Amino acid sequence: MNYLRTAMLLAGLTALFMGVGYLIGGASGAMIALVIAAATNLFTYWNSDGMVLSMYGAHEVDRSTAPELVGLVAELAGRAGLPMPRVFVMDEVQPNAFATGRNPENAAVAVTTGLMNQLSREELAGVIAHELAHIKHHDTLLMTITATIAGAISMLAQFGMFFGGHRDNNNGPGIIGSILLMILAPLGAMLVQMAISRTREYAADNLGARIVGQPMWLASALVKIEGAAHQVPNVEAERNPATAHMFIINPLSGHGVDNLFTTHPSTQNRVAALQQLAAELGTRAAPSVGANENYPPRGPWGRSSSRGPWS
Repeated sequence: MNYLRTAMLLAGLTALFMGVGYLIGGASGAMIALVIAAATNLFTYWNSDGMVLSMYGAHEVDRSTAPELVGLVAELAGRAGLPMPRVFVMDEVQPNAFATGRNPENAAVAVTTGLMNQLSREELAGVIAHELAHIKHHDTLLMTITATIAGAISMLAQFGMFFGGHRDNNNGPGIIGSILLMILAPLGAMLVQMAISRTREYAADNLGARIVGQPMWLASALVKIEGAAHQVPNVEAERNPATAHMFIINPLSGHGVDNLFTTHPSTQNRVAALQQLAAELGTRAAPSVGANENYPPRGPWGRSSSRGPWS
């Protein structure tokens, strides 16, 4: 159902994109819009990972520079049946993470220094498993495509305002129609984009919890990251809000218009779904998931984490 729902939402986004092109230039406008979108998507298909990693100043690490982190990713990738992704670290205080790449063979997982410093090893494992689930579901490519089409819709709407708004004939939407187009088309694209992102987050939570074997590890991590995201600003994310949907928790502070729309389901609902999954799997759930708790006391491979993830 998640895949069907996502396909329907993506089809709606594409139809909206084509409709904007048609309103501006008729059938030829729709075709031009399609060509522009195809060219843009082709570029982002090959370059999306490098673009976003560079945007956040992420640097690649290996077993010699970050043995614990890379070893954890390798172990979880093996459990998920995935090729070993490249591992990146962002020098960012806010705890957060995202995955990128056009396919599992060309994927990357990026985590912030804040994530490594503030989470236990078990919670970090839950977060990484969530990102690996996105890779396994090919969500990294899907979210890039939706962001690209949404951006193209906004671009076309502005194009219609400047080149179609002054015309009163049947070839353009007119000044009133252009104003409405400029406002409503990007808004519609944003709503569809958020719906797709929310659908994929629930699916990644579920598979990630199954990969790591303990749903409450991820639940605890989500609560900690959510609390920190509202207290510690992510400057680069604030500058590039279109990338917010890529992170495991919305990195935007929620000030101004950011809190009017959200790219992620509520953390409370995600934790509730993970608690239900824990009950179904018969795993021991924490009595409460709080920001200061370090649950569970032992790592995913039988090693104590009482001293933190890098003990």
